[in-house]
Amino acid sequence: MAEFKSWGAFRQFEHATKHKRRYIHDPEVEAFLETVLQTASKRVEVLARESILWRAQLGCGQQPVCQDGVDIDVPAPHLPQRMTPQRQKASEGRANPKGIPYLYLATHHDTALAEVRPWIGSFISLGQFKTLRELRVVNCTTDEQGFLIYLEEPSAEKREESVWADIDRAFAQPVSPSDDIADYVSIQTIAELFKANGFDGVAYRSSLGEGHNVVLFYLDTAELVSCFLFKLECINFKFEKCGEPYFIRKHCDKEKP
Repeated sequence: MAEFKSWGAFRQFEHATKHKRRYIHDPEVEAFLETVLQTASKRVEVLARESILWRAQLGCGQQPVCQDGVDIDVPAPHLPQRMTPQRQKASEGRANPKGIPYLYLATHHDTALAEVRPWIGSFISLGQFKTLRELRVVNCTTDEQGFLIYLEEPSAEKREESVWADIDRAFAQPVSPSDDIADYVSIQTIAELFKANGFDGVAYRSSLGEGHNVVLFYLDTAELVSCFLFKLECINFKFEKCGEPYFIRKHCDKEKP
């Protein structure tokens, strides 16, 4: 079994693909990707045919109804064509390059709703999808929530644990349309590695809810079976202080949080 050369191998790979070469890889990057592929064999998860997954989209459609003899439009879930990616107009995504659509789903409906980052009062259309065949995905999720840091190179087992924790964190990192496209490059490369080697998708931890997210590489591997409309009523924040504070000397007598 291949071994990662360093516990920080993913960060070295990430730097190389963002700032050195994006499409033609040097031998170090090729070796890293080969090791990712070989160690991914331990992380294969099989989704049975007719597994249920969820996909949310911000907004809603309109449905005409007759009330007291007057036709009015009321909010309704998006139509089916709005709930699946456009095949020729895919925007840049966490795992997919621009122009190559992937299907982003979640194993839990609340996670799917949270992943679209709705605001209070907004409508969200939630689609229920069913897989059409047995699917093999690489599950990148790990139990490590914090950063693993070593002062000396640890054992091969610990190096592998650290690298996959970094991969999991990179996939789960929240992104927005304003983010630099280069931020996607490392995980897009890894997703394409899995796709090129016969996998149907990749699963990764959600930072916003239960279960995990699933990206399917092919749109025809799951189909929409129903769609619901939700409205966000409230958001609950929980904050935990971390790290060391600093104080400006002339304000030291003021109240501290």
